[in-house]
This record gives sequence, C-alpha cells and structure tokens, in this order.
Amino acid sequence: MKISILSTGTRARRTPAVVALGAVLALTATACGDDGSGAGGGKGAEGSGTGKITFWDNNGGIRTAVWKEIIADFEKANPDIDVEYVGIAATEYQSKVDTAIQGGGLPDVGGVTASMLAGFSAQGALEPLDGRLTESSLNGKLNKDMVESVKAAGGGDGTLYSVPSSANNGVLYYRTDLFEKAGLDEPTTWDAFYAAADKLTDKGKNAFGYTIRGGSGSIAQAFDAMYGQSGITSFWDAEKKTTVNDPENVEALEKYAALYKRVTPAADVNNDFAKMTAQWDTGTIGMVNHNLGSYTDHVKALGTGKFRGIPQPVGPSGKRVQVSNPVDGLGLFKSSKNKEAAWKFIEFATSTEQNSRFNESAGQVPSNTEAADDAWIQKAEPTKLAAQALNDGSTTIVQLPYYLPDWNTLSKSESEPAFQKVLLGETSAKDFLDDLAEKLNAAQAEWTEQMG
Repeated sequence: MKISILSTGTRARRTPAVVALGAVLALTATACGDDGSGAGGGKGAEGSGTGKITFWDNNGGIRTAVWKEIIADFEKANPDIDVEYVGIAATEYQSKVDTAIQGGGLPDVGGVTASMLAGFSAQGALEPLDGRLTESSLNGKLNKDMVESVKAAGGGDGTLYSVPSSANNGVLYYRTDLFEKAGLDEPTTWDAFYAAADKLTDKGKNAFGYTIRGGSGSIAQAFDAMYGQSGITSFWDAEKKTTVNDPENVEALEKYAALYKRVTPAADVNNDFAKMTAQWDTGTIGMVNHNLGSYTDHVKALGTGKFRGIPQPVGPSGKRVQVSNPVDGLGLFKSSKNKEAAWKFIEFATSTEQNSRFNESAGQVPSNTEAADDAWIQKAEPTKLAAQALNDGSTTIVQLPYYLPDWNTLSKSESEPAFQKVLLGETSAKDFLDDLAEKLNAAQAEWTEQMG
C-alpha cells in the first residue's frame, strides 16, 4: 500500500458553460465508441480482478488513518490486489478530478459526495453501478434513503453512480460548562441561540458566544441558519424559482451575518471547518455549528463532560428545518482498466465491519444497515440524536439541488467569497442572495430544458 497526500493548489473556476461542454464531449465520445481518450477518460476494462488499483480519498489527511486500516484489511483478504492510496484535501478534490477527466489520470475508485455526482456523471466519468449492486452481497443492506439520495443527485436519470458510505448531519455543539456557569438554557431554539451568543461574549476576556464559518464550506451552514429561522421547507417555489432570496431568508441571513465580530472572533471570516473547530476546542467560545464529523475531535480536546452536540435549533413553529447534507460514497471511474478489482474494494469498504469502522472514526451515520446497529452509535450522542431527529418527524429537510451540474461551483467557489463580503459589510445579504438566485434560476432552467 502506497500512501500520499496531495494538495493541488488554487481551485479552478467551473462555469455552467464548462460543465455543458464536458457533457457534450462525454456524449460525443460515447457515440463514437471512445477508446480511452477524451472527456470522461474512456470506457476502461473489467480487467483480471487482480493487480493494482488506485483509490483517491476525497478527505485526505482527515480520513487517512482509517482508510489505511481498511486498505490493510482488504489487501490481507485479497492478497492478489494492491491498493495505492492517494489522499486529497476536501477543498481540492473536485478540481483534481475535473482536471483528470479532461486530461487523463483518473483513479480506479474515488470518494464521491452527492454534491459532486452531477458534475462528474455529466462528463461521462463514472461507471453506472445498478447492475453490480444488484448482484452484490451488499444488495438489500444499504440504507434506502441514502441510495435514493445519491441516485437523485446523479443527474436526474435515476442511475446509481456512487455506493453510499455515510450520511452527515448539521450539529450545534455547545459548551455545557459555560452555559451552566452563565445560567443559560440549552440552545434548542433560535431565540435561545442568539441570546446565548450575546451573553457568553466578553471581548475583554477573549470570550465569544459563537464562532461563524466564513471560509471554505461556509454556504451550507449559512443556508441552515436561513431556512432554520425562516421555516421555508423547499428550495424551489411553485414556479421553479429558488427560495434562497425569499424576504424571510434575507432577513434570517442578515441576523446571522450580524453575529460576525459582535459575538465572534474576527479571524472567523477566513476560517474553514478545521480552523473553526480547533479554535472552539481550545478557546472559550460557547457554540459552533458543524456536523457529526468533528465529534471525535471535540471528545479528544474536551472529553465528554464539557460539551454536547444537539440537532439544529427549532424555529418559532416548533419545527426544525435544515438543509440536506450530501451523502458520501465511493464511485467507480469508467476509465478504470481493472473494474472488477475496483468493485471488490468498494464492496469491502462498505461491508458491515468496514463501514462501521469508517463511520465510527468519522462520527457519521453508516450506510450499511447492519453497521447502523453497532453499539458505538448509542455511545456517540450527536450521532444518536441526529438519527432520532431525522426519523421522528421533528425535522424537515430542504433538499439542495445537487443534481445541477454547476451546483458545487455556485455554492462554493462563487458564493464563498461573496458571503465573506456580507460578513465584512461590503455587500448586503439581499444583494448576495439576489445574485445567487439569478444564477440558480438560470441553472435550473437550463437543466430543465436539457432534461426535456
């Protein structure tokens, strides 16, 4: 097993036109009988089922250790297959894959979140997996909702392009020791959240009520705050126009963004999740929004007695509304010359024991239904509470349009710098959301036209 961690530098901007061109090239290659070149990287081959395969981890560095363990077990069970591991930082992964689709060098297997599926499948890069799953020992053992989620995200044709491995969920982590000292109630409502953020802030003592995510990955958490407060339950209205710039969402984002520097550290404007959660673990900050993935880091830093991780606050109606979190999974790239061995690895990694191992490390909900019954979930309170919130009827999920090929670009590389301007007071929340809405409506109209 070879281990390497890559950083690919500045992420390339991908416009709808580029995505559309990729889709056209992929279709052209298919029609002409692609021999292994061009968009998508070629048709590949089944191979012998032995030899070497390459796996790209879409969260390199964060998940490297657990993948080393899974790969070691796989190679022990399959001594005639060698897995080369390449860890790529989550913020660089899509750009790396997009470059390889057009220029060559794709791996056999790679991590593929639901938010990436449409872009990769539109370029003809992923192998359809429905038939393989039907004949697999995994058939009937994967969470049906997760399977349907990745199918819906794949481009609208209902094809399975990724085997789900885990589901994440938004969590509000709060310092129970600081809340008790201040005489504050648990922040289960948005009103209680804002009140606590104010009361726990004492800038003279470098104490803050909240840490806001202003860097990479900021938009999903901003959306959670918007829809959670407004109570709007659909991303599109009856006319298929986005609700992101609904007046109630605009008002909610204004209130959320106003937290910056008033009750948060100034450095938050550039913080990604790693910096934000590390800051919360070591400082005197009352609350942080992240997801299940950081739970184990908080336990290492604080133990289990100084914090809790609870579902997102409920709104005035008593209902919880939050945006969907992309299901993570494993995709088989069409250009692989050893698809049989690559599929064996996917099957092994999402089997009961290995899927449980991965998700215990990641602190996420397993896709394998047998793994979902393991004892560690009952001990990991945020995971247990998240599962309950998603299943007891108390939570409504606003489904984000992962199926739009340009969704990832619009919601990340184009929106994150614009949201920073909102935090800094250089752009209004309304202007930011109006601009984003215009682009989303255009992308949705283009997708609808292409789908007929």
